[in-house]
Amino acid sequence: MKKILLIAALACTTALHAQQGPARSGAPRPKTTQQQAEEAVKKIAERILRNTTYTFKDTETGQVYTNLKGVPLKRTMTVESHYNNWHYTNGVTNIAMLEMADRFGDKRYEDFVLRSMNFVFNEGNLDYFRRLYDQAFAEGGWRAVPRLSWHMIFRNKRLDDNGPMGASLIELQQRHPSPAFLDYINTTAEHLNYAEPRLADGTIARIWPHENTIWADDAFMAVSFLCRMGKFTGDDKYFDDAANQILKYTQYLWCPEKQIYYHCYHTDVKEHGVAHWSRANGWIFMATADLLTYMPENHPKRQAVIDNFRMQAQGVARYQAQSGLWHQLLDKSDSYEEISGTAMFVFGMARGVKKGWLHPDYIYVAEQGTKGILSMMTEEGDVTNICVGTGIMPSLTFYYTRPTEVNAPMGEGPVIRALMEMSDAPRYTEINANDQYDKIVVKK
Repeated sequence: MKKILLIAALACTTALHAQQGPARSGAPRPKTTQQQAEEAVKKIAERILRNTTYTFKDTETGQVYTNLKGVPLKRTMTVESHYNNWHYTNGVTNIAMLEMADRFGDKRYEDFVLRSMNFVFNEGNLDYFRRLYDQAFAEGGWRAVPRLSWHMIFRNKRLDDNGPMGASLIELQQRHPSPAFLDYINTTAEHLNYAEPRLADGTIARIWPHENTIWADDAFMAVSFLCRMGKFTGDDKYFDDAANQILKYTQYLWCPEKQIYYHCYHTDVKEHGVAHWSRANGWIFMATADLLTYMPENHPKRQAVIDNFRMQAQGVARYQAQSGLWHQLLDKSDSYEEISGTAMFVFGMARGVKKGWLHPDYIYVAEQGTKGILSMMTEEGDVTNICVGTGIMPSLTFYYTRPTEVNAPMGEGPVIRALMEMSDAPRYTEINANDQYDKIVVKK
């Protein structure tokens, strides 16, 4: 069994050093949370690089292919590595890997994303699955296609299909221009602008499980693309839309009593869902941080978005567990501690402090969250306790009992972003009382 990292508590390190004096010559100094974060994030990334195969496998015969040009059409053909699948979770991971390339100056992480996208857009590979998709759809309709690898790239009917993957392609296109990448980016923009279901006020909503249900998840699925498209094109309409989504989602989903978001709102019955799901809140928080990262300083709604971001941080900080993690259901301490939501909160708070959107005190919350994340990683860089994909159900039992996975991109991407953001974050400091006493004077 893989050994779980034991993370030593560092809260008293500074005080102990002050009392004991300098460390003895040759004695190793305890690693800071920031140093541990950098080591851990590189382990995750290295493992992903090692384990991504860029191959296809016929599950019937077991035969493996590196290219599908000229291979007979079979529905048992699959993408062998889940990192090569076309899925919104890989869009988050691709964004994280590109950020790693920039942060650490290591081109291998950028090359990973480029190779992954070239693997998809290879004419023979893409054409193979296009024909497979058309065949399955002709015979069985929408219910037949989800069993196929890469079905989302052809379905193109929801933000899960195109939003975060399109966002990562925008990042890649600016580094490695490609007509195929640009075509897909424009296809995604067209979907968001003209096809994505919306309420009359422009709020993005899905047409299930009720007609026009607002999902907190969609804040990131949409805004991750919109804010990057705004920067990419210079067209403010994308920033306008992104800001409106964040503010409208708050209007519909925010719980003023608990200061956190509901997972959903059903507009037909005008009722919220039952759950304050951690990752749902995380999606909105991470989306808001992304929007502020790309949004022009002079955008008329920037301050409203900053105020909203501060409100989110203030609310979610109150639900952090003693371990530094957040629970699967934020307001239910008897639900399990979960890593993906935690990572989104850590990412947003660390970036918020570094960019000046949040008070520096929040870095303490992020430090504790980082320790919680590290406690759920193995020495080999495996990420544990990732809640599986989760839809909306009208019972808390559904959320309580969701299974967890190891090394699923929906958790790895946020964890990479969180640890990377913490790797160069400022350390928590506070005003020392002894330095303030002179300011207290007797007034006569």
